[in-house]
Amino acid sequence: MARSQFPVEVLTPEGQVFDGEVEMVSTRTGTGSLGVLANHAPLMAMLEPTELKLYTSGSENPGSADMERFAQGEGYLQVVDNSALLIVEDAIRVEDIDRPALESRLEDARKGFESAEEGSEEQNRCRREIARAEAFLAIEE
Repeated sequence: MARSQFPVEVLTPEGQVFDGEVEMVSTRTGTGSLGVLANHAPLMAMLEPTELKLYTSGSENPGSADMERFAQGEGYLQVVDNSALLIVEDAIRVEDIDRPALESRLEDARKGFESAEEGSEEQNRCRREIARAEAFLAIEE
């Protein structure tokens, strides 16, 4: 059964990575997984690093070619007027994930975390980078 479609835009600091009609958005907030369908109530949420799935027409099957998959960094989701806007730090198509580069970033972040002063902004930045790299590596697998 086809669902109603609604417009979704995904933006990163580098620019727009997706702009189109979808039947469902699947992502994660600090409180858990979230699915957004057409006519969803207005919503503003903080997003965590995860796999962003944008289900386009007829993509009931998770393995379907009618699904856009991204490694999504932290950011924000706004749902209003039957449309969704995601503003995220990263949005990398799953097929474009560079595993060796992520493994290197993860190693550097772990080293930085260990050497940073307890409770410092540097330690917090490294903690966020570790979470992002670990999430992206899990998605790539």
